[in-house]
Amino acid sequence: MRAGNDLSQFWMPFTANRQYKSSPRLLVAAQGNYYTSHDGRQVLDGTAGLWCCNAGHGDPRIVSAIQRQAAVLDYAPSFQMAHPAAFELASRLTRMAPEAVDKIFFCGSGSEAVDGALKIALAYQRAIGQGGRTRLIGRERGYHGVGFGGISVGGIVGNRKQFAALLPGVDHLHHTHDLARNAFTRGLPEHGWELADDLERLVALHDASTIAAVIVEPVAGSTGVLVPPKGYLHRLREICDRHGILLIFDEVITAFGRIGAAFAAERFDVTPDMITTAKAITSGTVPMGAIFARQGLFEAIAQGQPENAIELAHGHTYSAHPLACAAALATLDVYQEDGLFERARGLEKHWEDALHGLSDKPHVVDVRNFGLIGGIELASRPGEPGARAYEMFTRCYEAGVLIRVTGDIIALSPPLTIQADEIDKLINTIAHELAKLA
Repeated sequence: MRAGNDLSQFWMPFTANRQYKSSPRLLVAAQGNYYTSHDGRQVLDGTAGLWCCNAGHGDPRIVSAIQRQAAVLDYAPSFQMAHPAAFELASRLTRMAPEAVDKIFFCGSGSEAVDGALKIALAYQRAIGQGGRTRLIGRERGYHGVGFGGISVGGIVGNRKQFAALLPGVDHLHHTHDLARNAFTRGLPEHGWELADDLERLVALHDASTIAAVIVEPVAGSTGVLVPPKGYLHRLREICDRHGILLIFDEVITAFGRIGAAFAAERFDVTPDMITTAKAITSGTVPMGAIFARQGLFEAIAQGQPENAIELAHGHTYSAHPLACAAALATLDVYQEDGLFERARGLEKHWEDALHGLSDKPHVVDVRNFGLIGGIELASRPGEPGARAYEMFTRCYEAGVLIRVTGDIIALSPPLTIQADEIDKLINTIAHELAKLA
């Protein structure tokens, strides 16, 4: 038997395990906008955990709701059974969603939500007599979780190259990142709306009759905060409508206030056929995901089947888990009672000004922002891609702020509860560490 805790047994996700375990960083507590490190330091959370703790940490209203639920009903299946909170939550979510949305399918994560939405798209096309529509379209530099469906439509090479057996019949739109024309844009870039027409190229290549759905992040987060050009999402919606292609918004990051509205679909005034969510639906407290589906998708799939038939052969052991439902309901209460979506919108200008104050700092080649999301792109060290940003990550952590890096891009997404002076602390710390960076 092994003695003690030598850290070796936990195979950590998306982590350089050997590097990390040579100098581990451990978080032992969290409250409000701060983590406590294992050595007793307060660390300002500049990433809302992992894009998810929008209501901050340890809100007693959410904690109490989870505790009460665990004492009353710890688990209930959702296969041919249910519990009241699942229906209450679905009803509340549809009231928040775009008007055309009328069905919620629960799962346990963003990855599960994406794979479920892709399956619903295929089932819908088959149900309406378009069974030849099996092709799925993602986008370069897109991130859609780690299921085989998600990495197939995703467009981040590091997430794809180790796994040869991806889904067949998948293609990708060109990404929208145009550093030459849009560097240091505040908010939505002016250039690049025409990149939505890349979907017309794929239609011409494959024929519309073979394409089931297109999935995009309204604002791409994990690939380094890629903000859509003005008019891009509207144009993508128009092309999908013209060719009978379903449009899926992956809002695992953008939903629930991250960009100053309940959904990016609301902020951009573009209603997709499905929205995938997770993360902030419970403010990160209990794992949960949800697929929002527009009117008619369920009815089309159910049409012609016997009433006692299972309409969709899909689901999860933890679909609508009671603790997750309790956490989500309490989280929605907190968002509403504290006006956090509106608060995020009100902080946008201060956030934008603070971020763009880094534009002239060493190594910075771009700053971009939308809502309470920020991306700071650094010039790569010759022959060492990602090394400069990773050094910033470790330097900032030691200096008392938590940032996230992807490649040589710093990605920021603080809790919606962050204060203006905490924004200044976050950005000033980054500026201070950039000045010392080789």
